[in-house]
Amino acid sequence: MMDVRTENILEIEGLCKSFGVTKANQDIRLTVRAGEVHSLAGENGSGKSTLIAQIVGIQQPDSGTMRLGGETYHPSSPLDARASGIGFVVQELGLIDDFDGSMNMFLGNFEQFMKFGIINTRKMRRAAKEELKKWNFRDVPLNKKASNLSIEKRKIIEITKALAVNPRLFILDETTQSLSHDTKQRLYEIIEEKKKQGCAILMITHDLEEMCRISDRVTVLRDGKSIGTLEKEELTEERVRNLMVGRVVEADYYRTDETCMYEESDVVLRAESICGASYEDVSFELHKGEILGFCGLSDAGIHEIGKAVFALEPPKRGSITMVKTGAKIHKPLDATKNKMAYVPKDRDSEALMLEAPIRDNVYMPSVQELQGPAGFISPAKCTRLAEEAREKLSIKCTSVNQTVSSLSGGNKQKVNLGRWLVKDIDVLILDCPTRGVDVGVKAYIYHLMKEMKQKGMSMILISDELTEVLGMSDRIAIMKEGKLVSFQRRDEHFTQQKVVEEMI
Repeated sequence: MMDVRTENILEIEGLCKSFGVTKANQDIRLTVRAGEVHSLAGENGSGKSTLIAQIVGIQQPDSGTMRLGGETYHPSSPLDARASGIGFVVQELGLIDDFDGSMNMFLGNFEQFMKFGIINTRKMRRAAKEELKKWNFRDVPLNKKASNLSIEKRKIIEITKALAVNPRLFILDETTQSLSHDTKQRLYEIIEEKKKQGCAILMITHDLEEMCRISDRVTVLRDGKSIGTLEKEELTEERVRNLMVGRVVEADYYRTDETCMYEESDVVLRAESICGASYEDVSFELHKGEILGFCGLSDAGIHEIGKAVFALEPPKRGSITMVKTGAKIHKPLDATKNKMAYVPKDRDSEALMLEAPIRDNVYMPSVQELQGPAGFISPAKCTRLAEEAREKLSIKCTSVNQTVSSLSGGNKQKVNLGRWLVKDIDVLILDCPTRGVDVGVKAYIYHLMKEMKQKGMSMILISDELTEVLGMSDRIAIMKEGKLVSFQRRDEHFTQQKVVEEMI
């Protein structure tokens, strides 16, 4: 009997796609086999997401051919791709904000719940719950609008929707970066189940450790071209990284010291017994020059802590105090007045104005500083500030008048960071700062963090990536089911095993 892994599910030959003078894909060649995890590697702007967009029918290729299961494949829309047996979670689509979870899950397939032109929402919600239960996803409120769901819950709905078509090709475009540790582990289990069933998995991830661990093969893209494909036995992080950038790259992203390096006696911020909807009785101190990491499973409440400290979602009880001035933080304006900044996990919906130029995104947090005596804001000052951010963070753009939506994920995140780093700040809250950015931008962000730490800035680092928290933090605050269960210190040699034991 033929080995299922020798069957080609997807074959791409000579695929090209241009946007004006920009050649996003040039002569792409790719084969994805049944029963394998095939990853696409490349820096932001290398053409990975453009390739995926053509496979799922969001965009049409300029030239080249695609075959699915040996037959010519040319999807005219995402619905066409789904009808062909492709389940996908991609960056561009997501969910419709005004629809609840169950409506989003069955979008484009409402007929099974309709009678006399009316949708039976109760029946649809039951079916959605069954789909979630089938894949062992829990605590996803299907009655809430998508706009009110966390990025992780939205991704779970997208994953479940993709699996509902019983795909022969399952595509995940930067999906794991949005998931907590436990949800990510569940997705890995699902991937293994689908592999055994002969499903082909095509995946994009910027986590090279993850890529090398779960992939059977990796195709590297650079400047829109497929550079080569590495087999399982050839896969190493160093080899993938060097192929991505076309040169040898230092692997030293994280801090190399093993000591807590901050002013023990200089407390900058104090949270006392803060309580919210998903956390309770959380207390901690942040010191000058400290990177305090927060980690936990999906129900731990770590992301809500960041919003509480910046007062985007103020705690119901307890207090956030700036120790030197005694100022209490009740609203975001209090936070910014006290030299605090916040970089959220979901930059596209919570931080950036995507259809506005870089210039407007940069100057918005600095409106108070830029205002003249009569409240007038000089356009020249706004442009200078944006140019400063562009230069300081090496943002790749045609000009500061370029819209943010046209930038790569890495450059969007540089704008997100740069709009705060051109200000005089003492405390920086970073929620998953390297989510969806390539290896080069990730290294750059870690370099910035180390640089800011040396200058005495205090940072709260919230992340679903344990390697990131371990690699950058002085102390780690471990949360479980909304409670802060322990602190671990860098000089006590914290390990991933020790942290996971506390988390679960």
